[in-house]
Amino acid sequence: MCGRFSLYSSYSTLSQGLKLPLEVAVKLTPRYNVAPGTWITAVRHPTDNEPLVMDEVWWGYRPHWAKEKAPEPINATVEKVATSNYFRGAFAHHRCLVPADGWYEWLPLNGKKQPHFLCREDREPIWLAAIWTERPDGKPGCAILTEPARGVAKEIHPRMPLALDAESLKPWLDPHLTDRETIRQVVHHLDAELITHWPVSTRVNRPTNDEASLIEPLKP
Repeated sequence: MCGRFSLYSSYSTLSQGLKLPLEVAVKLTPRYNVAPGTWITAVRHPTDNEPLVMDEVWWGYRPHWAKEKAPEPINATVEKVATSNYFRGAFAHHRCLVPADGWYEWLPLNGKKQPHFLCREDREPIWLAAIWTERPDGKPGCAILTEPARGVAKEIHPRMPLALDAESLKPWLDPHLTDRETIRQVVHHLDAELITHWPVSTRVNRPTNDEASLIEPLKP
């Protein structure tokens, strides 16, 4: 599951991590409580022959060909994304990256749910694998891929977003790489040993709360 995340790194930090030439069509402002159903920053090729761009996509996936009441998921599982009729076209041709500094998950505790913030131990940005599609309104919408939780992330939730290692970013974004098995061979998730987490304030439960204090460790 990935239903809330943060992105506060500067463009220069993201650019250094991506190490790919790209155009910028979005103004980055720090966001500490990014929720579904909002515009989020993504890196993608708008078409196969257009340069890589960092722009905004709607966090909610509904293809333009889908019926009006079709689902609008925010996540797609790695187990089905390449074979599902709803996702496989985007998996083959419209893959993108969603940069994040960390994400939130909720741990059931004493009848309540305690939010935790998960991020890299070195605090470097994380690149989340995603797919995008042209929505019925003609604008891009995306779903973030999830996989079974690994490492310490398993302590909080059974699933986690698919975070990619540095060598996988370029092939994941390559619109000419469409074969499922080839993609699996050249794209790898981030080492789970790099991930850490800590409990944070339940103020993150409200999407309208959006400030740096949300990611601070909860005081005993």
